Amino acid sequence: MKRIIFVLVFASGLMASAQTKSELQKHYEAFYNEMKLQGDVNGVINALTHLNVISPSTDRRDTLAYVYANDNQHMQALNTIGIDRNEADSDLALQVKAISLKALNQPKRALEQFELLFKRSPNAFLAYELADLKIQTGDSAGASSNIAYGIANATDEMKYAFYERQQPYEVPLKAAFLHLKGLIAYNVDKTNIDGALAHINEALALEPNFNLASLSKQALESRKEQPEAAKETPAATKDKSKAKKQ
Repeated sequence: MKRIIFVLVFASGLMASAQTKSELQKHYEAFYNEMKLQGDVNGVINALTHLNVISPSTDRRDTLAYVYANDNQHMQALNTIGIDRNEADSDLALQVKAISLKALNQPKRALEQFELLFKRSPNAFLAYELADLKIQTGDSAGASSNIAYGIANATDEMKYAFYERQQPYEVPLKAAFLHLKGLIAYNVDKTNIDGALAHINEALALEPNFNLASLSKQALESRKEQPEAAKETPAATKDKSKAKKQ
């Protein structure tokens, strides 16, 4: 008799626990929807974190990581989703890893994620990210290949945003590629300053207010007046400013 009573009590406890979990999940799903409507990022993060604890899911985890990354909380995003290269990752997970690793100045790791994204869905914006990162990691040949693809596939309507100034600004994507082409020309042959300047002048012809290209032009022109031993890579090639597709 005591055993029967114990089984009944235990079963009742399980049912109550299941009911409580279901109610909590409904509560946080409603809370999540409300926070989205209000544009409350911290509330959205709170709701998704609770939902992932109550009912873990890859989709929720990826979404939480994306919310973190979109709020410039890149370390939190990577702590949520990891940093390893994983071909089974969703496109959203790869995007989060790529932009967060780039933001945290991890170009080699970011490059792995952008390569996977480009393999799945090649486009001019991803080609720019790849070229930029390959310049940073010293792969001029690989960057040149991405730039050639980007210039061939970028349309006049495509814009790229830069953030090295206090006020962000956009330039035609083709201009952004031409700027990179000029930097590579100088990196490959530091005696060919005029060749590098020709590409950067092309970029400025497309967008006269391209601040980063103007800085690179000034740096290159100043090197024409310096002894050969004093010439180094333009400061613009070391620029770690954040840029994203618009």
